[in-house]
Amino acid sequence: MSAHHDSTRRLLDTVNAVVRGKEEVVKHALTAILARGHLLLEDVPGVGKTTLGHALARALGCSFRRVQFTSDLLPSDILGVNIFLRDEGRFEFRPGPIFANVVLADEINRTTPKTQSSLLEAMNEGQVSIDNETRPLPDPFVVIATQNPQDFHGTYPLPESQLDRFMVRLHMGYPAGPIERAILRGDGGADPLARLEPCLGPAQLRALQDQVDQVRVDDLVLEYIMCLVEESRRTPQLELGVSTRGALALQRAARARAMLEQRTYVLPDDVKALAVPVLAHRVHAAGTAEGLLRANDEAEQIIAQIVEQVPVPV
Repeated sequence: MSAHHDSTRRLLDTVNAVVRGKEEVVKHALTAILARGHLLLEDVPGVGKTTLGHALARALGCSFRRVQFTSDLLPSDILGVNIFLRDEGRFEFRPGPIFANVVLADEINRTTPKTQSSLLEAMNEGQVSIDNETRPLPDPFVVIATQNPQDFHGTYPLPESQLDRFMVRLHMGYPAGPIERAILRGDGGADPLARLEPCLGPAQLRALQDQVDQVRVDDLVLEYIMCLVEESRRTPQLELGVSTRGALALQRAARARAMLEQRTYVLPDDVKALAVPVLAHRVHAAGTAEGLLRANDEAEQIIAQIVEQVPVPV
């Protein structure tokens, strides 16, 4: 697996050189991608969500399309449309930006739920249905979405079914003081993405994703995951616990993180590190009426409490 380790190390180093001071966020993001999952970056404007999305896409060396989500965006603007060619008397399909290996859905919650939902089939099954015809998407296929907090004006909450399709939800946060000062003293505002060179291609990314399947998960670790999931369903602090899809996502993400750590087996620490970013957006905190942003914060705190309370297998 040494070749795979070299590839993952280059990926981490390349993206960290652009998104400075966010090593754990970058690791979680690459974990989702290697686990064939989709990534949701949520935070206030200006902290580097779109920069991280661009850096990941360029480093992966795959086909890439960016979609700026707005209130007037239509599903056909994303999926594509059949155009009638009058001279030839036939329809021709013009593919939308969804037909790329990496799709950056920028500010996804600024568009209507109807347009948001047009991504569901693509994210879940790797295909889209247009005019009663099913069209496969490229393999690999990854959606990297960004959104501002729900309490900001002009945003539409993502439906539960959409949130459940994202393997990981991450918060960028403001950079630490020394890192921010270094950025301000840096290269005069030059685009750090301009110097980023691809590390992989579609075939290499598929090989890494296939390698994740070979990472071993011991029965004790599986039992640990089940204990976390069952506790989320029992606790009165949550109205809705973790689903089976969420448990599967946590298991697969833990495998990908183990591979990033150059291991062929999963440790309970992998599960603990990923529990909040993988599970918190799939549960509902009980009795939160102060807004969705507050509900998200409470859900993350509750999942973190469950992780601390459930005994770790030895």
